[in-house]
Amino acid sequence: MTDTTAPAYSGPKRIFSGIQPTGNLHLGNYLGALKKFVDLQATEWETIYCVVDQHAITQAPDVWGGPELLASYTRQIAAAYLAAGIDPKRSIIFAQSAVREHTELAWVFNCVARMGWVERMTQFKDKAGKDAERASVGLFTYPVLMAADILLYKATHVPVGDDQKQHLELSRDIAERFNRDFNVPDFFPVPEPLIKGPGARIMSLKDGTKKMSKSDPSDLSRINLVDDSDTIAKKIKKATTDPLGPMPEDVKGLEGRPEVENLVGIYSAVSGESVEAVVAKYAGQGFGVFKPALAEVMVAHLAPITARYREIMDDPAEVDRVLRDGADRARAIAAPIMDEVRRTVGFWGA
Repeated sequence: MTDTTAPAYSGPKRIFSGIQPTGNLHLGNYLGALKKFVDLQATEWETIYCVVDQHAITQAPDVWGGPELLASYTRQIAAAYLAAGIDPKRSIIFAQSAVREHTELAWVFNCVARMGWVERMTQFKDKAGKDAERASVGLFTYPVLMAADILLYKATHVPVGDDQKQHLELSRDIAERFNRDFNVPDFFPVPEPLIKGPGARIMSLKDGTKKMSKSDPSDLSRINLVDDSDTIAKKIKKATTDPLGPMPEDVKGLEGRPEVENLVGIYSAVSGESVEAVVAKYAGQGFGVFKPALAEVMVAHLAPITARYREIMDDPAEVDRVLRDGADRARAIAAPIMDEVRRTVGFWGA
């Protein structure tokens, strides 16, 4: 819990978030993250968006693509940032591994965090499964690296999905513990989550109880950002609904119908209409009416992004230029903060 006796952090409001480079992005990534990243550029906050390639290697190379593909995947995520509308003049876009202070601060935080805190992280259990003893130490401690990613820039706000909220809580605990252990009460801010909003959690098109994921073996479970119009329409047509009848008459009718609720939520997030308005528009109508309408609004929204993404990927040198410039700007913020951490901890020569 936040120590309410500590002085309030007085530094700039700053947003940090990142996406792993592990293959093509999908609709869930776009609505749950990229669209929000773009919207946050219009606030008074500084915005820093990272491609977290060091997180990618916490699992075996066959999971994240291996060294031959990692740099390419990093470039793809950066291109998706740009295609979605993130402006590199207004936001910092960079690769995590290009700023070495991330891992240096992570070691300090490994010595601040407590085993019990990290052992409570449920995502490790989910990803490691029954083979926890064979999992890498990096997979176990990656929430600590995530805390370093955030706090290296003294970020005050982090747009996260519900599944990452626990990791942000760890970042808050680490910030408070560092400030207290080293008697620097307001050195690190205690970052706040930004979770609310349309599309915060997009589910599989085949199972409304599971999050949309690029690791799902069925490509029909997700809309990829590189899918063309015909593919999007096909996937929406084949999306699972339920045998409980047509569209509900009101929002309460979505309860107990996770697949229908998911499709309505996607329509709302893409169109900008409220869930209530979407339900009212299609109340009592069959999915033979609703699904084509959903496909139409999705294609209208995603087609320009897909076209822009392909255009950007045709010029990898420009993507690399954006990443290099972003790394320089990120390092200009991170380096002096890390210098101060070294002095605070008492490292020789700091």
